[in-house]
Amino acid sequence: MVKPSARKAVARELIDTHRLSERSACLAVGVSRSGFRYQATSKTDNVLRSRLKELAAQYPRYGYLMLHGLLKAEGLVVNRKRTYRLYSEEALQVRTKKRKKLQRPRLPTEVLMAVNQRWSMDFVADQLSNGRRFRILNFEF
Repeated sequence: MVKPSARKAVARELIDTHRLSERSACLAVGVSRSGFRYQATSKTDNVLRSRLKELAAQYPRYGYLMLHGLLKAEGLVVNRKRTYRLYSEEALQVRTKKRKKLQRPRLPTEVLMAVNQRWSMDFVADQLSNGRRFRILNFEF
């Protein structure tokens, strides 16, 4: 896949060197004319980045949502997605603790010596050829 920025460069090259119109160059390359004319503006997030780093150092256990709340209280951000983007770019990920599994000792199955020493029940479900479903309760003695 070719990115739109690369397509724009190709369309610009077609216009400059082959003297094509903007409309035909954009059509040939496959980029919209409004996308071709769009000039990206760079946002300066330096103040926000530095404050986010300070808060992350001050509160190391806070995730991006808690930090976003603090930044929002200061009036620096409005959009949560922007905070998450900066949080990820700065590699400020809070590592989640791995859940501890309950360790239970495995008990070997005992060998049955007599009748009626263990009973079990189970539902079994199936479907007939006409599509009707049925369930049966099985007993094992």
